[in-house]
Amino acid sequence: MDFRLSEEHEALRDSVRDFAREAVAPVIAEHYERHTFPYEIVRQMGKMGLFGLPFPEEHGGMGGDYFALCLALEELARVDSSVAITLEAAVSLGAMPIYRFGTHEQQARWLPKLLSGEALAGFGLTEPGTGSDAGGTRTRAVLDGDEWVINGSKAFITNSGTDITALVTVTAVTGTNPDGSKELSTIIVPSGTPGFTVAPGYSKVGWNASDTHELTFDDCRVPAGNLLGERGRGFAQFLRILDEGRIAIAALAVGLAQGCVDESLTYAKERQAFGRPIGNYQAIQFKIADMELKAHTARLAYYDAAARMLAGEPFKRQAAIAKLHASTVAVDNAREATQIHGGYGFMNEYPVARFWRDSKILEIGEGTSEVQRMIIARDLGL
Repeated sequence: MDFRLSEEHEALRDSVRDFAREAVAPVIAEHYERHTFPYEIVRQMGKMGLFGLPFPEEHGGMGGDYFALCLALEELARVDSSVAITLEAAVSLGAMPIYRFGTHEQQARWLPKLLSGEALAGFGLTEPGTGSDAGGTRTRAVLDGDEWVINGSKAFITNSGTDITALVTVTAVTGTNPDGSKELSTIIVPSGTPGFTVAPGYSKVGWNASDTHELTFDDCRVPAGNLLGERGRGFAQFLRILDEGRIAIAALAVGLAQGCVDESLTYAKERQAFGRPIGNYQAIQFKIADMELKAHTARLAYYDAAARMLAGEPFKRQAAIAKLHASTVAVDNAREATQIHGGYGFMNEYPVARFWRDSKILEIGEGTSEVQRMIIARDLGL
C-alpha cells in the first residue's frame, strides 16, 4: 500500500497550490465580504483545465481521474472554500451527471462548455421540505406530448444563478412504480427556460463568494429529450453522484482543516505573549499538533475512498467515513485555529474567521453527518 502521489498528481497539486496562494488569496476576502461571485478566478481555473480534470479528452476534458479533482479541491480549500465548492459542484454535481448518464447528443451539447469552465451547471435535488429525505421529492414532471411540464421548487442549489450558468438537472416525480413508490427521474432544464425562476441569492453564514439559490418551476416546459438517463432511475443516479461527491467534499474539508494548520503555524510564530512567540508554549504546540494529526488522518481516509472508487471496488462506506471524519475535523480545526488567534480570530480580516464560518456546512451539505452514520451502519449490515 503506497500513499505517495505520482509525479503527475504531485505536479497538479503544486500548480493548484501556487494558483491558490497567488491568484485566490489576494482577492477572495473582498469577494467574501461583498458576497460577489469570483468570475475572474473561475475563468483562470477554466484555463488551467480544472473543470475538465476527471473527464476524457474526447469530451474536452483533461484525461485525468477523480483523485486529481480531489487534490485540486484540497489545495483550493486551504485558501478558500467558496472557490473550492464552486469547482466541486461544477464538476461532481454539474457536469458529472451528464457525463455519466447523458446521451451522445446531450454530452455533445453541454460538456464542452462545462469542462472548459465557460459554463456552469447546478444539481437540483434538495427541496425546501425534504432535506435529507431525498425520497420525499415533491417536484413533479408530467409528459405532455413531446414535452415535460415541471412544477415544484428546489433549495440550496449551488452554481444555479450565475451569469454563466447554462442549466440545472432537476430530480422530479414522473410517475408511480408498480410497488406504489414514487418514480423519480432527472431532467435537464436550460437556464432562461420560461417558467424556471431563480430566486435572489441566500444570505449565508459562510461560502459567501459562492452562488446558491432557491429555484422554482411553474409549468416549466422542456423537450422530452431532456430526460437525463433512464426514466425512473433518477434515485439510483443521484445516489451514485452523491457517493462520488462525498469523496470530493472530504477532500475540500481536509483542505480547510490544513489551511487552519497553516494559518495557526504562521500566527504562532509571529504573535508575542509574555516576551516570546506563543508557539513556544506547550499549550499552543499541542493544539497545532492535534490539528495536524486530524488533517493527516482525514486525508488518508479520502485517499482510501478515492483509490477504491478508481479501482472499481465498492466505496460507499469508505466515502461516508471520509466525509464524516473530514467534516468533523474541519469544524474542530476551525474552532481551534480561531482560539489560537484569540481576539484576532474573531476579525474577518484573518482567514481563520472565514474558515470558521465555512466549516459548519461541511457537516450538512451532500449528506449530513447523521446520514453518513446511517450509510456506514447499513453497509455493516445493521
